[in-house]
Amino acid sequence: MADQNELKRTPLYDRHVALGAKMVPFAGFDMPVQYSGILDEHHAVRERAGLFDVSHMGEVRVTGPNAFAFVQNLVSNDVAKLVDGKALYTVMCRPDGGIVDDLLVYRMAENDYMLVINASNIDGDVAWMRQNNEMGADLVDVSEQIGLLALQGPASFDLLKAATGYDASGLAFYTFAQPEDGSFLGLSEVIISRTGYTGEVGVEIYVNADDAGTVWDALMAHAGAFGMKPTGLGARDTLRLESGYCLYGNDITTETNPLEAGLGWITKLDASEFVGKDVLTKIKADGAARKLVGFVVNERGIPRNGYEILNAAGEVIGVVTSGSQSPLLGKGIGMGYVANQPEYTAPGSILTVSQGRRTFEATVTKPPFHKNASA
Repeated sequence: MADQNELKRTPLYDRHVALGAKMVPFAGFDMPVQYSGILDEHHAVRERAGLFDVSHMGEVRVTGPNAFAFVQNLVSNDVAKLVDGKALYTVMCRPDGGIVDDLLVYRMAENDYMLVINASNIDGDVAWMRQNNEMGADLVDVSEQIGLLALQGPASFDLLKAATGYDASGLAFYTFAQPEDGSFLGLSEVIISRTGYTGEVGVEIYVNADDAGTVWDALMAHAGAFGMKPTGLGARDTLRLESGYCLYGNDITTETNPLEAGLGWITKLDASEFVGKDVLTKIKADGAARKLVGFVVNERGIPRNGYEILNAAGEVIGVVTSGSQSPLLGKGIGMGYVANQPEYTAPGSILTVSQGRRTFEATVTKPPFHKNASA
C-alpha cells in the first residue's frame, strides 16, 4: 500500500473532505469510502440516486488508421459491431487466456476509440497495450486529463435534467452522447454515457479534469430535492456485488479466464483474431475446469474473499472471490469459483462456506441477487 503522502487525489478531493467523507487509500488514490454510511448510500442508489467520484479510472485514447485493427486484436469482444456513439464491455487477455483487465471500449468516430480501464491497472494496461501494438496505432494515456462522475439510481435522469438541462432518458444502454460545446453547463468535451456499475439506471459523465467540480456542484445542488447522496467506494462494492458484476483483482485476474468467469457473452470466438483466442477456443471445446457462481448464505455468516467452498462431504471444491452482507436481502451474498460440475453450479445447489473455525450453508443463486425473488 502506498504511503499516504504518495497517494494521488482526484479533482474532487477537496469536496469529499468538505463533506466529511472517510478517506482511504485505493488503487494509489486517496478516495472516499463513505460519507453518511455504506447502508444509507447503498439504499439511496437503489431507491433514489447516488453520485460517485470515479475519476481514478483510467482512459486511453486510440487513434490513427490502424486504431480499429489494434483494438479488435486487443480485446475479446467484437469491436466491429460498434458504431459511433456506442460502447461495449470486454476484457483483454494474455496468450494463456488469463484476464489482463476488464474495460469499456467507446467508439468516438472511425479510427478513434477511448478505452476505460481500472485505476489499479493503468500502468500495466498501458504497457500491455504498447507491447501488443504491432499495428502502430496511436496510443495516448489521458487518465490524468479526465474527470469522471457516475450518477446512478432511478431518479438519476430526472436529477440530471433538473441540474443541467440535459435529458439522457433517450440514451440506450451502452450508448453515449457528446453535447455540443457549451450546451452542458457551459463546458466543452463532455461525454454522457448510459453505463454504470450498480445495476441501476444512470449515467457516467466524462469531462476535462478541471471541469469535474462544476458538474459535481451542479448535481449536488439538487441532491436534497431528489434524495440523492454522495456515495463512496463501500456502497459501490455492495451495489456491484448485488448486481453480480465482477471486480478485477477478486473475481477476475490474470489467473482466471473469461469463460470460467461467466463472461462468454463478451468472448467472441467466432469473430476476428485476438490475444488469447486460441487457448480460449480450446477451453470452450474441452469445458472449463471451474466456474464462477453466485450464492446466498442461508444462515448467519458473511462470506469473504479467500474463504473455502466445500461440498457435502467436506471436500474443498472452490474459493470465495467476493462476499458481503446484502443491504437489500439482509443476508450474506458472494461469488466464487467451484469445480465445474452440475451439482455445484446449478441454481439451487447447496454449498458450504468455511471461514476456518466455522462454516455456513449457502445456496447457488444466479445474480443479480437483488432482483431474484427466490434469493
